Amino acid sequence: MLSKQLFGIILLWSWVGQAQNISPLFEEYKKKYPDEYSVKLLEERNIDIRLKNGEIFITQEVIEENLYLDAAATYRSKESINYSSFFEVESIEAASMIYENGKYNKIEVEDFVTKDEMNQSFYDDSKSINFIYPNLQRGSKSILRYKEKIKNPRFLGTFYFADFHPTVKSKLTITVDKDVSMKFKEFNTGELPVNFSKSEKRGKQVYRWEVNSVDKFKLDPGAPNFRNTLPHLIPMITEYKSKGEKVKVLGEVSDLYTWYYSLVKNINKTEADQELKKVVKTLTKDKKTNLEKVKAIYYWVQENIKYIAFEYALGGFVPRQANDVFNKKYGDCKDNSSILQEMLEIAGLQGNLTWIGTRSIPYKYDEVPTPAVDNHMILTYIEGDDVYYLDATGRYIPIDLPTSFIQGKEALISVNEKEFSIKEVPIIDSERNTVIDSTHIKIDDQTIKGIGKFKLSGYSKIDFFNAFEREKKQEDLKAVYTRELRKGNNKFLIENFEEINKYHYEKDFVVNYTFNIQDYINKLDKETYINLNLNKEISQFKLKEDRKTAKEYRYKSHVKYVTTLEIPEDKEVIYVPENFSASTDFFEVSIRYTRRDTSVIYELEMDQNFILLNVKQQKEFNTLIKKIEKNFKEVIVLKDKP
Repeated sequence: MLSKQLFGIILLWSWVGQAQNISPLFEEYKKKYPDEYSVKLLEERNIDIRLKNGEIFITQEVIEENLYLDAAATYRSKESINYSSFFEVESIEAASMIYENGKYNKIEVEDFVTKDEMNQSFYDDSKSINFIYPNLQRGSKSILRYKEKIKNPRFLGTFYFADFHPTVKSKLTITVDKDVSMKFKEFNTGELPVNFSKSEKRGKQVYRWEVNSVDKFKLDPGAPNFRNTLPHLIPMITEYKSKGEKVKVLGEVSDLYTWYYSLVKNINKTEADQELKKVVKTLTKDKKTNLEKVKAIYYWVQENIKYIAFEYALGGFVPRQANDVFNKKYGDCKDNSSILQEMLEIAGLQGNLTWIGTRSIPYKYDEVPTPAVDNHMILTYIEGDDVYYLDATGRYIPIDLPTSFIQGKEALISVNEKEFSIKEVPIIDSERNTVIDSTHIKIDDQTIKGIGKFKLSGYSKIDFFNAFEREKKQEDLKAVYTRELRKGNNKFLIENFEEINKYHYEKDFVVNYTFNIQDYINKLDKETYINLNLNKEISQFKLKEDRKTAKEYRYKSHVKYVTTLEIPEDKEVIYVPENFSASTDFFEVSIRYTRRDTSVIYELEMDQNFILLNVKQQKEFNTLIKKIEKNFKEVIVLKDKP
């Protein structure tokens, strides 16, 4: 056994060794951010924009420095840099800084591995340079510096002043030739102490933004995309002078459209494939109206052209030829739009290529007239005052329903080389997206036996169909419906079911079914208690009280549950709960009981009239949910007849 004196010496040596390997920098930030795993010491980007012989050249230097505050640094040692044909990495340096014996020692990264990245990107043929910081540990720093050439002046990128961990300093410097004009758009920087300066150096304009000591940003589950929260800046080159002439780049939406149109103007100039013509003729031969023809073509593309996202160089913006898409039977969003447009043209109809950003992108075209505003392409069909947004990347989408992820977004619709229009995609009313579940139940001792009719429409129906398609294994459908229609308790069981209009684009999907729920009835002496609220999904809307960010939903919805209790001949009703209703500006609920001679009818109706709740609305909603849950506990009381 070690003596107490020797044990104390060993502890002292251990403490001294640890103290020597703990830097003052680590102690400072560990004390300031005790629960964080890392701190970004520096995020710096230097962009140089210059003209040479009438051409514009752009280089960018990126410098990142991070400090790691816990032992999990080892698991965060993998790093990668993404680039594409629009960004050429010219040089890269990376190193770990290990603190030992009172100083940081540098260990450089030697192995860099390049690989392709298949992203769900609209325009980015991503590749990545991958590497590992050596010997990264608690108290270590990582340093990354790389330079890249930006080959297209429309892709200056976005600079974020903060991140999801504390940031000590973020700095953006843009040095630009005097014959290059720029503008800048800031987002979410209102409460951030951004230090901005503009100066002139050697005949060039120097723009500089700097932010110091920013705490981490946090996104709660279900929050809108980080672009809605993180403070950031988007620089734009509007024009430059070349040989005495002004060259427009991205000052206005018209500039963006002119470039977009130049990329699509030559598609589908060759004659359409004869087999494709035959398909169009077959699809439209019995259709009486133009809209019926468009429907038939649109639904065929959804069913027969598989959606695969793959983008390479300008192929990320240029749709492939319709003939190629037809023969391969797959394509990305632009390819689906290309074949849709060609098929409509074969049918003597006009479809308009349309650029659009999904709800993950919060910008409007007049705010950011750059490719950063878009990540998707669809086809628009216009008939009179009606605009149809055709997105064939999905399945089971009726012609008058846009895909849920473009609701409320601006669409840039191509008319011809010079003309375009911007229209806002509507947010679909809740009544279009309904869930109606009607049941008729009988009491059999302590078991409920019932028949039900489950009906879905709109996005609710599309979600249900997509869920079925994702099931690769042939799961017993009865088990699927037992899970999806569960009510009462976990002893709910589907006995038989019948599907109507399954996978139909326009008709409501209906499931007629029979079921039983064991051990649901409570009895005490001569009284029987039964809760007619068999569905309690409202609880899933309840949000944590400490949320700091908005909550986003995919679509508005309307739910109605109707339960008819058949009163046994040997019992009478002695208590029925009172009706209940409540509402806010964005949500309505009502619970109604109707007493008949031989039955009691329970109706629960809820209208979710929102797709986004801010923090104040969330608290209001939680208060309302608690009231609803309280009413969910109410029971019908039956008494044995004498």
